[in-house]
Amino acid sequence: MPHRLISFADVAKHNTKEDCWCIIHGKVYNLGPFLNEHPGGVGPILKQAGKDATEAFEPIHPKDIIDRFLPKELYLGDVDPTTVPEKSVEESPDAKALNMTKKPSLSAILNAFDFESVARRTMKPEGWAYYSSGADDELTLQENHAAFHRIWLRPRVLVNVRTVDTSTTMLGTRSSLPLYISATALGKLGHREGEVVLTRAAGTRQIVQMMPTLASCSLDEMVAARATGQTQWFQLYVNSDRKITERLVRHAESKGVKGLFITVDAPQLGRREKDMRTKFVDDAPDVQRDGKESINRNEGAARAISSFIDPGLCWDDIEWFKSITKMPIVLKGIQRGEDAVLAAKAGVAGIVVSNHGGRQLDTARSGIEILEEVMTYLKEAGLTDRLEVYVDGGFRRGTDIFKALALGAKGVGLGRPFLYAMSTYGQPGVERLIDLLRDELEMVMRLMGTPSIKDISKDMAVVKNLSSHVGQAPADSLYRQVYERQSTIIGSKL
Repeated sequence: MPHRLISFADVAKHNTKEDCWCIIHGKVYNLGPFLNEHPGGVGPILKQAGKDATEAFEPIHPKDIIDRFLPKELYLGDVDPTTVPEKSVEESPDAKALNMTKKPSLSAILNAFDFESVARRTMKPEGWAYYSSGADDELTLQENHAAFHRIWLRPRVLVNVRTVDTSTTMLGTRSSLPLYISATALGKLGHREGEVVLTRAAGTRQIVQMMPTLASCSLDEMVAARATGQTQWFQLYVNSDRKITERLVRHAESKGVKGLFITVDAPQLGRREKDMRTKFVDDAPDVQRDGKESINRNEGAARAISSFIDPGLCWDDIEWFKSITKMPIVLKGIQRGEDAVLAAKAGVAGIVVSNHGGRQLDTARSGIEILEEVMTYLKEAGLTDRLEVYVDGGFRRGTDIFKALALGAKGVGLGRPFLYAMSTYGQPGVERLIDLLRDELEMVMRLMGTPSIKDISKDMAVVKNLSSHVGQAPADSLYRQVYERQSTIIGSKL
């Protein structure tokens, strides 16, 4: 039966809270009954009332989310393509700004900081704010990288390092490098294709991609984009409705996902003020509102898409997860030694030492500092061999990766650097970053006298000052150049 055709002009008439139609991917929906159920609040939908909302919808939602969650009766028909007005050829201010900013050639990019610097100049403000923001004063965000400067290296010499092998095994699968692309949400804020760009790049370079719950692409899209034999993991935010969580987990396993990474450090999302301030600007107060709608100005993109996360998640739930999947279970967000011991005793396959990229609790310690404590506790408890330990947060150099391996990490996760590479140069950018990190790690391993990953040992890293926060770390000119300082409400308007 042919779908009903609706003219663009007819859609435009339905532009109120009581009568709200929107066009998404050429289909017309009556979103009025759904307004109060939208996790992002009423405002974002009302801004698109009577309009084509596709451009606003795509960066935040997977394509299949409508089929999965929107009641079928809210679909009204297809927009008549002959009635859709042509888009203005005039460029938006954002597009003009992007075109006016000349990017260096990809071959001129020499390190992770270069990608970040270009991203800061070329990304749209809302995308940059979401990707770059940290919690509160962003002290932990900065400390994540600064902590590496309190670890010094002790090289061995006269070792045959003609051949250096960076490959390793993580959760039973081979990887060309001891690093993986960590789960990061809303990939389409940086690139129109979203996370599938990361999937393809990980496939060509034979490293693991951790797929996020809050991706702009659906899990099925990311799975479909993987290469033959490519390993993918799935990062899970646990839903308060456990039936939804179980369905997600079982679906991921049915698609051949090789690891379930449960985020345990986010019973509530932190205050990320760069992101929140962008939200405030986009949805400025409207004196014409009827006063009945409760508007939370403390949201930003992060909180707007995460209201479903269960703050009641606890250790007792681990057994339930083990009962619904055969995938290796890894707890992502361990931040002290005692919890690492509990994880090992709970029988999980691994943990990720992480403070959520400095986006949750400000003044929490860096991942690399926590790693040293975690390995000490596990060793004292005789549990070192019971689980694999991963770490993320602040990694930008081959030396950073080497230091984590020396302290006992099985592998290292990078998130933001890959987002910046994707946002600025697409798949070739992500591949370039992986190649640069490979070159740096090979160089460090050769200079340290370690021809393979198994030759890296703890005595090669001097960590006696790692937990000391007295005084300043050595100046990092590259990091200081790309770090964008926060401003007060007055400063942001100057």
